[in-house]
Amino acid sequence: MASTPEPEDGRELYALLHLSPDASDEEIRRAYRQFAQIYHPDKYQDPQMKEVATENFQRIRDAYEILSDENKRQIYDIYGMEGLNSGLELGPKLTKPEEIREQLERLRRRKEEEKFLVHARPNGSIIANFSVPQYLDGDGIMKGMGMSSEVELPVSKQNTVIVGGNLVVNGSAGTGAASTVLRHQLSSVSHIDFMATAGLRSVIGMQTFRQISPHSTATSGLAVSLRDGSINLSNAWTRQLSENAVGNIQLVLGDDSSISVGWQKKDEKSTATGEIKFGTNFFGASAHYIHRFSSKSHARIAGRVGSTALDFEIGGGRQVSEFSTVRMMYNIGIQGVSWRFELHRAGQKLIIPVLLSTDLNALFVTSAFAIPSTLYFLLQTYVVKPYYLKREKQKTLEKMEGLSTQLTEARKAAKKAQKLLEPVSNRKKNRQLENNGLVITKALYGNHKKIKESSELNEINDDVASQVFDVTIPLNFLVTEADQLKLHEGIKKSGIMGFYDPCPGDPKLLLVEYTFHGRKYKVMVDDYEALLIPQDIHQF
Repeated sequence: MASTPEPEDGRELYALLHLSPDASDEEIRRAYRQFAQIYHPDKYQDPQMKEVATENFQRIRDAYEILSDENKRQIYDIYGMEGLNSGLELGPKLTKPEEIREQLERLRRRKEEEKFLVHARPNGSIIANFSVPQYLDGDGIMKGMGMSSEVELPVSKQNTVIVGGNLVVNGSAGTGAASTVLRHQLSSVSHIDFMATAGLRSVIGMQTFRQISPHSTATSGLAVSLRDGSINLSNAWTRQLSENAVGNIQLVLGDDSSISVGWQKKDEKSTATGEIKFGTNFFGASAHYIHRFSSKSHARIAGRVGSTALDFEIGGGRQVSEFSTVRMMYNIGIQGVSWRFELHRAGQKLIIPVLLSTDLNALFVTSAFAIPSTLYFLLQTYVVKPYYLKREKQKTLEKMEGLSTQLTEARKAAKKAQKLLEPVSNRKKNRQLENNGLVITKALYGNHKKIKESSELNEINDDVASQVFDVTIPLNFLVTEADQLKLHEGIKKSGIMGFYDPCPGDPKLLLVEYTFHGRKYKVMVDDYEALLIPQDIHQF
């Protein structure tokens, strides 16, 4: 059976009721009654105090309802609040922990499958070809247009149907095709595709893919033409050459037999790709290099040479929103000089090639490159960059303000919770003082580094105060009649009633100074570490 994930909330419900994860039903009821006596709204007449009590009483009651229910507690222990909120439910006849875990795993897998099945993944492209020379000759500026679309439709955990089609129009002539692929997942490392295409070329075929080793994959395909019965066989092998480099070889046998060898290297800043291809009637080589200046912008250089192509391309792109990227490319080759504009959004592409001239005049070639480059530089320097810097600064400020507001509200809520604990906490403290028992004199919870600084300096300055929180009141409340204070291992301390997290994401410490039988003690523990006091080793 697969291992189950640990809950990500630090077992907050156990912290809230000050319980061990192994607490019995009676201990859970006793803890609930203890806190309910403090926070029951009927005890308070003041409207503000009543509001604070109501809010905290609801938290306590919710925690009790979950931990006192065997099935809900099992779900919470395994998956945390996410498991409960996702709607996982158990049958009433399950009693053994192993049965419950197995049932939870089945339910979780079922919900993942349901989530998986509702998502179709479409992608497509539109290409609009423009020609300035054609327009200057008196014809329309539109040279041709092409559209393609493809949608992946998961029909089960192992099966996916891919439906696609394309349409190409050049002048008064046009072609189109429609295709369907059924992909069946044979295992975690292999699948098989069954394909059918109707249109100018009607083809049926199949293709298999397999991960043959941790660093190698292989693909084999068979395609049969329904028009003339010709058969094409293909084989491809891919190998991880290094941490960042991949090599591949492809062999095709049929009407258009060919062999190609390719290579790709990709790291954080750049991507380089090259390929050499030889066929029965052609040969060619291509390469391109992409350099990423940042997570939002990149430059691209590409070139092709061979029996049917000779061109060079340079340009770049920029991410303009979370899902959208724009690109502009400059191309010079045997067909002339052209620009290409691209808009990529999610899985959709709009591509607009514009043929500027079929004449490779040196002045025109230089101008066609220099004009858009200069415009881009000016736009980037005086419009785009200042705009993005301003927007990023604003987003950072808003994020900081939002976090600051959340922390301020959490701090206020913790202080309000402490205010209701304070009367009982003070009574316990006074009783302990009378009996020369356990008294918490100082308790601070917060940033690991700041807690150590405040411990060494024996003071709290403004910088420290913003990242630590005084929890003396709640800890005195938790001292038992047996002159002990116990905090359980594996439970995040910010979940304890009257605590909060003053520095989310940072390592935290709890500093406790206390007296017992007239002696002074001090101890520091990590956020999830157990604490049991008094102990002689804490004496100073």
